[in-house]
Amino acid sequence: MESKPGGGPAVSNSPSDSLTSKELAEIEDEEVLNKMLDNTVDFEQRRMIRAALRDLLKKKRDKREQERGSRQQDLRQQGLSKGGTGGASVNQQPPTNKPLGQLSPSACTPLNRTAGGKAGPAMASGQTSPSAAPNVKNVKQMLLDWCRAKTEPYEGVDIQNFSSSWRDGIAFCALVHRFFPDAFEYSILNPYEPRENFQLAFSTAERLAGCPPLLDADDLVRMKEPDWKCVYTYIQEFYRCLVEKGLVKTKKRP
Repeated sequence: MESKPGGGPAVSNSPSDSLTSKELAEIEDEEVLNKMLDNTVDFEQRRMIRAALRDLLKKKRDKREQERGSRQQDLRQQGLSKGGTGGASVNQQPPTNKPLGQLSPSACTPLNRTAGGKAGPAMASGQTSPSAAPNVKNVKQMLLDWCRAKTEPYEGVDIQNFSSSWRDGIAFCALVHRFFPDAFEYSILNPYEPRENFQLAFSTAERLAGCPPLLDADDLVRMKEPDWKCVYTYIQEFYRCLVEKGLVKTKKRP
């Protein structure tokens, strides 16, 4: 057991040192809970950790929405106090639409190319020939299961495929946030702003994981559903980058 700085509950470093639900609820660091989830093999303990993660994310989201409501109320009060004749209200400002990052002009880069025109990313299954279709199918399912497991604690994410499950950008953000929890505040994301979600996920993955932006946010929002081959290719590349950085340890590459 290792004491958490600041007088918090002791954090378990081994599967045998389990914490109660109350102790897990007192942990307010997503990274700590994520590491505990990765290092725990006991089913009941994993269930409790996932529940604590969901509660923590919900708590942060509720707090941020409350703060946002307070700010909007303050702005309205300021507008009323200044008088309403001959001027726009303080909170009537045009949207800035500031992009979070410049992305590749193509919605889906071919499988054999990466940023800079170098040889394509090592496919998660290795070099696969058309005759090895069953293996490709198994690899696709393994990668889908991996995405589902990593995003399981996140509210609003239900990954069932490589197409419709990713259309609002929240799944991309959850997957990136799982490995880089300090990069952005997940709890304030809006599923009705897919372009911003795509841009945030892709720019963060490029900056912190070195993952080239194989997808384009503007192209994705024009589609009713993302092309599963494009999403699958991007997730393969993101996974490969995580492996290279030592953030994913695996015996089999999905």
